[in-house]
Amino acid sequence: MPVIRFVREQRDVECYPGENLREVALREGIELYGLKGRLGNCGGCGQCITCFVEVVEGGAGNALTEQTSVELLKLKRRPQTWRLACQALVQKSVLVLTRPQVGLGDRDGELSRARSLPLPEGPTAWPEPPDAAEGEMSEESETPPEAAGAPSTTSGEGGVLPADGR
Repeated sequence: MPVIRFVREQRDVECYPGENLREVALREGIELYGLKGRLGNCGGCGQCITCFVEVVEGGAGNALTEQTSVELLKLKRRPQTWRLACQALVQKSVLVLTRPQVGLGDRDGELSRARSLPLPEGPTAWPEPPDAAEGEMSEESETPPEAAGAPSTTSGEGGVLPADGR
């Protein structure tokens, strides 16, 4: 699994490839916000720009997804290494400095310490789920779930919805 190394907090956190950086940080109790952000963040929509992080050089260049149009607009006057955590998806292991606008006491020392420790690259795909296709039809009945009253997986417009119906 990819590892996010939070430099300020001196913590390594595993996540699945494609997970949202903000959601991983909040799930792990990592503080992304200053006072303004705690009082009025947008909940991950990219509008308040209070969840920015700095992607530390020395991490993989393509560790996060490309900047979104929201980020390009909101961060145009910020350093190139800053990202909005709510807009970034983790692809590979990465070094991240939370709340870069606050500064870090011994920034050079902390960054060199974080870079010196090996950072596993991690897989680039989610683990394969157990084979669920066998368990969908019961041995007693060969009736597919849709015919047995389960909700259909097609929309009224002819498109196919994912199996979970979202």
